[in-house]
Amino acid sequence: MAEKPQIEAQNLANHRRTDPPFHFFMVPVAIISVIAAIVQLVRFPSLASAWLLVVAIAATVAVFKIRLYALRVQDRVIRLEERLRLLSVLPERLRSRIGELGGSQLIALRFASDAELPGLVDQVLQKKLERTEIKKAVESWCADYSRV
Repeated sequence: MAEKPQIEAQNLANHRRTDPPFHFFMVPVAIISVIAAIVQLVRFPSLASAWLLVVAIAATVAVFKIRLYALRVQDRVIRLEERLRLLSVLPERLRSRIGELGGSQLIALRFASDAELPGLVDQVLQKKLERTEIKKAVESWCADYSRV
């Protein structure tokens, strides 16, 4: 039986992920297609060349919009998960203030362990910490390998 490859422990420095089919195939193909369509239109001006450019631009916009929609859905799910987690972990004095947390703050808090979450939420609310500051404040990093 083959051994499973070891996944590097996720932390602040390496938590950003790339999606190889998107970042290294779809994006380059879309951009190269727009460039090729521009070259085609300049070298051989015609209605067909102009339409090819319009289609290439539309396809490029679609590639980015599809990715953006997926990320927005993930953000919505993460915010919901965090609100539910906060309801079960926070003491009452902080539980009543969950609504004061912004979306990006909730998304950043997902990396904090349950044990440090009450203290971190208190800091976020008092100091109005933003996403990057929250991530830097996390001491016991809980990885999120599901985000694409």
